[in-house]
Amino acid sequence: MSEISASLVKELRERTGMGMMDCKQALVTAKGDISLAIEELRKSSGIKASKKAGRSAADGVIRVEINNSKAFMVEINCETDFVAKDESFMEFSDEVLNTLSSGDFHEVEQLMKGDLQDKREKLIQKLGENIVVRRMFQSDDSADHTGVYLHSNKKIACVTSLRGGNDEAAKDIAMHIAATDPLAISPNDIPIEILEKEKEIFEAQSADSGKPKDIVVKMVEGKVKKFVSEVSLTEQDFVKDPGVKIKSLLDKNNAQVIQFKRFEVGEGIEVEETDFAAEVMSQIKKS
Repeated sequence: MSEISASLVKELRERTGMGMMDCKQALVTAKGDISLAIEELRKSSGIKASKKAGRSAADGVIRVEINNSKAFMVEINCETDFVAKDESFMEFSDEVLNTLSSGDFHEVEQLMKGDLQDKREKLIQKLGENIVVRRMFQSDDSADHTGVYLHSNKKIACVTSLRGGNDEAAKDIAMHIAATDPLAISPNDIPIEILEKEKEIFEAQSADSGKPKDIVVKMVEGKVKKFVSEVSLTEQDFVKDPGVKIKSLLDKNNAQVIQFKRFEVGEGIEVEETDFAAEVMSQIKKS
């Protein structure tokens, strides 16, 4: 076939979601056979997806919902906020969440087998950015009440599971955790290694104070106590009513937090710093 019609290119684009030039090239290679062209695009999208896989994907969205009294949360990453707001990206994140909440998945790799992985690769091809389903979470089955909170920017979310209490209390505490990012439910839940490390830091900070040793010991104890109150959920002031401690709110609702999980987009991801001038020079030298 010497010429590929615009209608054929349009049909292939609609069926695959790929770019116009990629579709046209695939059709030329397949000599107008749309089935073979789809195979060509699958091959090329896989290659391009792997090339983009090394790029930092530290933006994106968190998706969360409650289905049959169980909460499901997932982080889907891309490289820029522009793509995070793209309609195709949002549709893909909807599908990831719907798949997660309708099945029994324990690992992201298990979740992404089959159709979702194919759709992810096609979306990478279409949008030109690395896209990663990074992590997922499912709430405790034994909870009496489960609350979820998703911030308006879709970049911070939290799931909270209560024994006792009610739905409103669970949701309020999920919102509070999203805002304050506690380290543990109660002081007793803070790992001893973390407490020892903080104590070591405070001792080093106080070493040159010039104060007597017994005073330094009390200073360090005070700082450790303050640290514990700041990072323990039950010791924090409730963000909606700073005069009330979370432990008092729980007591009022006859509730106990048995589990919480907070996701923030990109936390812990080391973002690549790109020297664009050096990158351009590198490309010039190769040409």
